[in-house]
Amino acid sequence: MKQKIRRLIGLLAGGAVLAAMVFFPVIQIKKQMKQEPKKFGATYMTMNNPYFIALNESIREGIEANGDVLITRDPAQNQDRQNAQIKEMIDEGVTAIFLNPVDWTEVSEALELCKEAGVAVFNVDTNVYEKDMVESIIWSDNYQAGVQCAEDMMKKKEKADILIMKHYNVQSTNERVQGFLDTIEGHDEYKIVDEITTTSEFEVAMEEMDRILDKDLKFDVVLGGNDPTALGALAGLQSNHVTEKILIYGIDGSPDAKEMIKKGYLEGTSSQQPVKMGKKAVETAYKYLRGEPVEKDIMIDVIMITNKNLNDFDIDGWL
Repeated sequence: MKQKIRRLIGLLAGGAVLAAMVFFPVIQIKKQMKQEPKKFGATYMTMNNPYFIALNESIREGIEANGDVLITRDPAQNQDRQNAQIKEMIDEGVTAIFLNPVDWTEVSEALELCKEAGVAVFNVDTNVYEKDMVESIIWSDNYQAGVQCAEDMMKKKEKADILIMKHYNVQSTNERVQGFLDTIEGHDEYKIVDEITTTSEFEVAMEEMDRILDKDLKFDVVLGGNDPTALGALAGLQSNHVTEKILIYGIDGSPDAKEMIKKGYLEGTSSQQPVKMGKKAVETAYKYLRGEPVEKDIMIDVIMITNKNLNDFDIDGWL
């Protein structure tokens, strides 16, 4: 009887060991599969702009909070390079890409590659031409940003000679300029004296301002397509010792722009919200990957900041 009991105990113990040998590897495999992080890609027209650094950090925080990985590439204003980088990220196995195009039409080649590879694209900040090639567009109300700058100028000046500095192949800046132009339309006292093409970077805008001043062009208002352009224009004016009062407007709401408003050098900036935009982009991406429906167009409000309401905002931070 005792031998039978011992044999039964032995069989049960052996079965337990066998079960452990079978189930523990399965558990480990499932655990490993569960912990395998997703790869996301991100590429912006340039990282030589604090706005895109803030946007990328917001996206990175959201991705990493989910235990996943963000790969960021900087095409440095070169669309061919951005297309190549997108292909590289596809080859690296990204699940989705957050895209801010260098050129809203010429990025189509890369969008085709994403579609063929089954990689979802979430368009941030400025839209692509072929909207049906992306899952969602998370962007600022760029048209309203231009309207806000024009309305503020019209409150402060009865007439103006206006210089516009914009990045022509970036749709977001085109929309900002259009909002500005539509607002002053029919008011002949507000004249556009020139429209200058820049690349939305501080150094380029500063150099352009040097060339503009060499032409002896008369203006008393500058609309920059973004804050780096406005600040570059300001630096160009200061380096050439221009003392006349010129109202300079930017768009972004950057800490540098707010500091210049505080000092009285910049008239205002229509603030985007890159932190909010990044969070919304991440939220939308995960919803899409879970198979949930997402909005095609998600518009983020802009807020006009001048010396009148500057104290309502954190000068050193982003919205």
